[in-house]
Amino acid sequence: MPKSVYADPAELDRLKNICSDVLLEAKKQGADEVEVGLNIGQGLSVNARLGDVETIEHHKDQGLGITVHIGHKKGSASSSDLKPSSIKSMVTAACSIAKHAEVDKFSGLPDTSLMATNFFDLSLHHPWDISAEQAIDIAIECEDAARTYHDDITNSEGAGIQTFEGLRVFANSHGFMHGYPSSRHSLSCSVIGERAEGMQRDYWYSSARHANDLESAKGVGEKAAERTLKRLGARAIGTRKCPILFSPDVSGGLIGHFISAIKGGSLYRKSSFLLDSLGKSIFPDFVRIHEQPHLKKAMGSAVCDAEGVATVTRDIVSNGILQGYLLSNYSAKKLGMATTANAGGVRNLTVESGDLDFKGMLQEMNTGLLVTEMMGMGVNTLTGDYSRGVAGFWVENGEIQYPVEEVTIAGNLLDMYQSITAIGNDIDLRGNTRCGSILINEMTLAGS
Repeated sequence: MPKSVYADPAELDRLKNICSDVLLEAKKQGADEVEVGLNIGQGLSVNARLGDVETIEHHKDQGLGITVHIGHKKGSASSSDLKPSSIKSMVTAACSIAKHAEVDKFSGLPDTSLMATNFFDLSLHHPWDISAEQAIDIAIECEDAARTYHDDITNSEGAGIQTFEGLRVFANSHGFMHGYPSSRHSLSCSVIGERAEGMQRDYWYSSARHANDLESAKGVGEKAAERTLKRLGARAIGTRKCPILFSPDVSGGLIGHFISAIKGGSLYRKSSFLLDSLGKSIFPDFVRIHEQPHLKKAMGSAVCDAEGVATVTRDIVSNGILQGYLLSNYSAKKLGMATTANAGGVRNLTVESGDLDFKGMLQEMNTGLLVTEMMGMGVNTLTGDYSRGVAGFWVENGEIQYPVEEVTIAGNLLDMYQSITAIGNDIDLRGNTRCGSILINEMTLAGS
């Protein structure tokens, strides 16, 4: 396999030199504090439908961004042109904005002592040496596996491969500078099934840092077809209160609402239903939610946050009790607290699982609704009120009976979190939130 340019130390040095030039130029133009980020990358995206190529896209891009602080006034600018003249113009624009901005006593860089210094390898860069022709073959193989899975699969929305690799450098006027290459790849498929009672669609995808960790093309296609067939014959059900089991596909979204509510921006704007909740019981005492930013090859791994602050493994929820918020340097200052190294978001958020697999979770629920898809955005983060359209399956005696659709579930997030009775070990590892299925004791279900 040819060596990737993004793994070449000379390329990393080139980008670092550009960042150094930006820092020097900003200081020259009167900036007190400066931070700069530089990204370059390339990728391939291929989509096939009904056995033919639909789209092939090669993309290559680069971007440079700068934020300057002048007397607690902030200005930002960006450019995709890395020529010295363009860089100088970009810096001038950022400084001009800062000079005319309002004073904000909370603006500025994190303390020097917080900067990351240990840049260990997290195995994030695994380029996929794949040609467009090879990607087309894999996409067609994936779609063919779905289309031939069963006669009731009658149409396709296609299968696709996306692969990307890039190099990022971040630096600031504290003397911090760090750069690293990374990659991400995915394979997806979506098909349509039809019987006399109607049509349904569903999909499946696999994503990973390393192509070898992707599910097989045949496996992704067959999973997409299997999921589509299971949804055929979906029906509405009557209004009631019952247990709800969120599958691993959607349970991460339920936890995502919690994460949004404990982010610094929501807290200092007082737009969160979890204001002043540190040290309070939000979940049952068996629930643990923690960050693992240093997992090798994981999608959310990083040695530092978007401000250069060293990331650490930490509990956000322990024994059901909220242990800490998610704070950037700015939001921490606004709240009179310390940054938690969460500028840019949470990293490999992990919801500790119990002993039950998916089948065990169904049996634990006994009778209720299994939710596999969610629609709409009926979530009020100020009050915690929750109302979402869902689709899934009705379950009786721990066994799936039939698919359901046109259903709305409603409740309050705080009540929902406190009503969690089990968390499965059927963990979805494809994204930044690692969570199994979640069983809630009771919710209101509005049907026909």
